[in-house]
Amino acid sequence: MSAQLWSDEPTRLDLLSFDAVAKTVVQAVLDDALDPVTVGVSGAWGSGKTTVLRLIEDELAPKPPATDTTILVISTDPWRYDPGVGAKETLIGEVLSAVAAELAKKEQPEGRISRARTMLTKLRQRVDWAKALQVAAKTSLTLQLPSVDDLTSLINTEPSNDDADAGDPPSRGLGEFRSEFRTLMESAELSHLRRVVVLVDDLDRCLPDTVVDTLETIRLFLAVPKMAFVVAADEHRVADALRARFPDPGSGQQAAQERYFEEPASLYLHKIVQTTVPLPTLSRFDTEAFLVLLQLSQRLTVEELTPYIEACVHLRLEKGLLDDLAEAVNGNDIFAEMAFASRMTPILYEKLQGSPRRIKRFLNDLRVRQSVADHRGIELEPDIVAKLMVLEKLLPNAFATVLGWLARGELRSRMAKLETTAGRPAPEPPIAADPDPDDAASPEQQPTPDEGESEPVAFDDDLIRWAKLPPDLGPVDLAPYLYLAAAFTGEQLLDAGLPGRLRDIAANLLSSVRFDQRRVTEADITALGEDDAASLVEYLGRAGRDRPTEQTAAVRSLVRITTAYPASAERATRLLQSIPARELQPATILVLPSAVPVFRGVLEHWKSHVPAGQDQIGRTLDHALGTGSSR
Repeated sequence: MSAQLWSDEPTRLDLLSFDAVAKTVVQAVLDDALDPVTVGVSGAWGSGKTTVLRLIEDELAPKPPATDTTILVISTDPWRYDPGVGAKETLIGEVLSAVAAELAKKEQPEGRISRARTMLTKLRQRVDWAKALQVAAKTSLTLQLPSVDDLTSLINTEPSNDDADAGDPPSRGLGEFRSEFRTLMESAELSHLRRVVVLVDDLDRCLPDTVVDTLETIRLFLAVPKMAFVVAADEHRVADALRARFPDPGSGQQAAQERYFEEPASLYLHKIVQTTVPLPTLSRFDTEAFLVLLQLSQRLTVEELTPYIEACVHLRLEKGLLDDLAEAVNGNDIFAEMAFASRMTPILYEKLQGSPRRIKRFLNDLRVRQSVADHRGIELEPDIVAKLMVLEKLLPNAFATVLGWLARGELRSRMAKLETTAGRPAPEPPIAADPDPDDAASPEQQPTPDEGESEPVAFDDDLIRWAKLPPDLGPVDLAPYLYLAAAFTGEQLLDAGLPGRLRDIAANLLSSVRFDQRRVTEADITALGEDDAASLVEYLGRAGRDRPTEQTAAVRSLVRITTAYPASAERATRLLQSIPARELQPATILVLPSAVPVFRGVLEHWKSHVPAGQDQIGRTLDHALGTGSSR
């Protein structure tokens, strides 16, 4: 995967086939039978509502060879309104400013100011007065009077010679605004306008007062012929905001005499928004196509990417397979993007609920995490990192359980049992290279799966469902990634079964710094006592088996402890034999003294279980057994 991240900004590039939604909304706002009209585009945060608004805007843009503008599009975002000025005044002001700009295009450069310009000036005066009242109300709350500058900057009661008819009084407040606005929209100077379409975004992010004021403005002041509004918001969140103003006196209980009960907040919303077009969540096909197109968008131009977008639409309509995408468009090798999407789709489709923003965010987090891991020498495939990130990000309790397995040295066996419980096939045992039956350990020497582990536990449903997700983890060494993830989340990996007095000693013995290892002196080991020595042997043996990065340090420490406490040698031998021969590191082999019979038996056990093709491990074992190296 590239290290490049994806922007979360809305785009006009339709990677989600939302053009069908955009065209449906455009048909509604241009329907002469629905004039005026307010249409909702509903979807959860991150579902692509803003992108749909951009597509609507592009769909309404004049198409060549047409030159006259017949549809005026105004984009507004109440979430960004200045809190010092009311939402009503801000929205009305944006609409009037856009109409004024349109009017200026049609006015003659010479001659008397048009009647439409005069009406527009009076409407602006009404808005200025309303703003002044907002300033006065807010400053009075702090026992201050609005300054002269505050008021004079907002109120202009002196019309110019050409801006108003003689004798017209100043326009104060928003009273009569709607009738005057209707007259303006019906004026001859604006007869070329078929529709004024206002695209309202992010209303579901606003405070309740802003939500109510914006909807009231649409309904009470601006809903006149030629006006159309498209409100992109999560309908449920808008209803939540409306409940603060319109609580349900029945607490949501259906009245006995009402067959179809609807709470006041929903009734209010539906009174203003005539119909709502819901954004569909991504299907499995959509998710995979989105992943492919996202990747391609980072290396192809828009012109090169467009055929792939169109091919995805065609395959969706024909209920085809995305595997046919490469054949549908010739000219680019997209195997890597297809393979990545195929591996990732099962995880993201099930766990991220079809949200484009959550998918982008997850992929960005994945790239960041993989980049950090790569720089730390942790090599894992993206789909494995993704599966672990699902556990970390979406199932925190299950993630804590897995970290506990790592801390107790039970990770390998617990993961194997979990995958078996989830119905995944057990990994095939490695094939030994020319095994000698006489060298194999006797049955009583073979470690049992649960040896040295805490009591078996039942896996909860979340863990089992997670384990069912691809890919198989099998023999993959997950410890380095889990250590990194624990560091990011601030989790401490403490083995609750290891007494606190031994944790510092264990940490030093397993340190990658030899100075830290030497801080545990022979006197410290001699002072442990049989019980503490046995506890350390258990801990170090499981660490050497489940944490390859600590394998050599663990084995070296086991040699030191068993030298001081020979009674622990048998237990140490069993734990050492449980280290898979395929994962042995040369340094680990060479720290075992072959002159000591119990350790020579471990070396011979490993030799008999070396998989075919692991020649370096075999040669190192031959060297250790032949020379008796005790380095």
